[in-house]
Amino acid sequence: MRLRPVPTAIPLSIALALLISTAACQKHETPASTATPAATQASTAAADAKFADVSKRWLDGWLEQQPVSATQTGKHDFDDRIDDLSAAGRQKFTDFSKQMLAEVDALDAAKLSRENQVDLAILRNQIRYDIWQMDTLQSWAWDPQVYNGIAGGALYTLMARDFAPMPQRLKAATARMEKIPALFAQMRENLDLARVPKIHAETVAKQNAGITSIVDDMIAPHAGELSGADRVRLDAAMASLKKAVAENQAWLDKTLVPGAKGDFRIGQKLYDEKLAFALNSPLSRQDIRTRAEAAIKQTRTEMYDIARKVLAGKPSAPAEMPDTPSDEQQQKAIEAALELAYADRPARDKVVELAKQATAEATAFVREKQLVSAPDAPVQIILMPEFQRGVSVAYCDSPGPLDKGLDTFYAVSPIPDDWSKEQVDSFLREYNTRSIHELSIHEAMPGHYLQLWHSNKYPSTLRAVLGSGSFIEGWAMYGEKVMADAGYMNNDPLMQLIQRKWALRAMANAILDQAIHVDGMSRDDAMKLMTVTTFQQEREAAGKWVRASLTSAQLPTYFVGYSEHMDLRNEVQKREGDKFNIKAYHDKLLSFGSPPGRFARELMLDEPIK
Repeated sequence: MRLRPVPTAIPLSIALALLISTAACQKHETPASTATPAATQASTAAADAKFADVSKRWLDGWLEQQPVSATQTGKHDFDDRIDDLSAAGRQKFTDFSKQMLAEVDALDAAKLSRENQVDLAILRNQIRYDIWQMDTLQSWAWDPQVYNGIAGGALYTLMARDFAPMPQRLKAATARMEKIPALFAQMRENLDLARVPKIHAETVAKQNAGITSIVDDMIAPHAGELSGADRVRLDAAMASLKKAVAENQAWLDKTLVPGAKGDFRIGQKLYDEKLAFALNSPLSRQDIRTRAEAAIKQTRTEMYDIARKVLAGKPSAPAEMPDTPSDEQQQKAIEAALELAYADRPARDKVVELAKQATAEATAFVREKQLVSAPDAPVQIILMPEFQRGVSVAYCDSPGPLDKGLDTFYAVSPIPDDWSKEQVDSFLREYNTRSIHELSIHEAMPGHYLQLWHSNKYPSTLRAVLGSGSFIEGWAMYGEKVMADAGYMNNDPLMQLIQRKWALRAMANAILDQAIHVDGMSRDDAMKLMTVTTFQQEREAAGKWVRASLTSAQLPTYFVGYSEHMDLRNEVQKREGDKFNIKAYHDKLLSFGSPPGRFARELMLDEPIK
């Protein structure tokens, strides 16, 4: 997944940035009108200039009130601050958002350039989403992950990348460490135990110590680079923060966890509203489910055909594999074929090493096959920071649009030390050698790492700030299919089988999310969907149940985005026929940044912006 290691105070967007590109950066004009070309150009230029002013003031104010996210973006004016989730801080954010929404709604979209028409629609959706999350969803009142993300992210974002000299970053970290105890106090004040779900409380109780590990592993080793009063202040801040973390741990263990009585299911009304904001797609909840169910059926059929070929003549083959199988015959054949892939898996301490190797091989393949322009920026495969573990197996963390030339991190979670041999075996069956290749395609090449490298080059920083989760996650899933279709790993049928299994996971995600939060799906039924229908191992499925309980409207982004990417490519390919060039298509699509699929389609096909 593409998971920023820094959830914002109000988790709103995928990426953040500082400046809005001006009208001079825009390359297209609005459709011709009855006015003269000169008059039309002047009108568009004036409208674009007004939009640039409004959007820049919004973004400056937005980041100032979310300083941890601002650091992640590459705007370092507020590196010594943290987000304010007090009642006064929340009201300030809401008042600001409503004022900016009024200004945005007053703009005449028809007079803007095409690119700014897209950006205006994206910006309006975001501001409305902000207000809805603060006033209606109110995650600040029931989700302790919000506070944990700010506390850990406040320090991690300063220390993970060398965007400034170490002494400067240490001074900023000192100031933030001094403020984190107040954030813990806000958490204890704001959270309504009757609304806090038990699983959210338990997760944060496990992650809390990770804040201390950032201090010990990323800050303390560099303390010698400060001297005098700065060093004294740093030492005091570290000591005070460790004490505050310990006190917070006691509150989490003794008060929050035992007192948490909330339901993690957000219900149909909130879910549908959140889904519409998060996806910004014309696809409804029912559309998504219908598509996902049909895709699962089709993909299982393809897997059965592959399974029959790889099992032919093998002792492990089921007795019967007819052309038209029963559900049971199909299940047995696919499971037997997958066992051949599961047999090839890494040692528990070699997963990161294999991810590095797989990323290098995938990069070479992309370049050899001329699938898309490859990045010239570095990527580092790292162990996932402790304070982020427990939600996903891996994520891609790209530098903010303003932090040029810095590393992208492809983070992989280590296998927990307290897992039993059976749990470790389950995990490594799921993340077998071929699956690590598939994971690396998704997170790195040609997935998130490549796509976000392209996105950060797009002149509209606003679009990079408000990158669409469904476009980003959908591209990574689409990239998996592109690699399979191009014959990655020498058309290995077991790799083809694993690729389809991973596609099934994303299809199941789209169903799972709404079935849990709206339909009340039980854990047993969810596990059946994952372990039987889509062939996931117990550890993967158990982790996904936790993730689906902790989040909402994120799991569908993979399949929704993938569907939109496939629909668009099929349409362009049909129009261009023999002239279609996959590299040219991909480079043009990625040149638009990371807009929602509906806008990518309109830009690619030169259709009116709706």
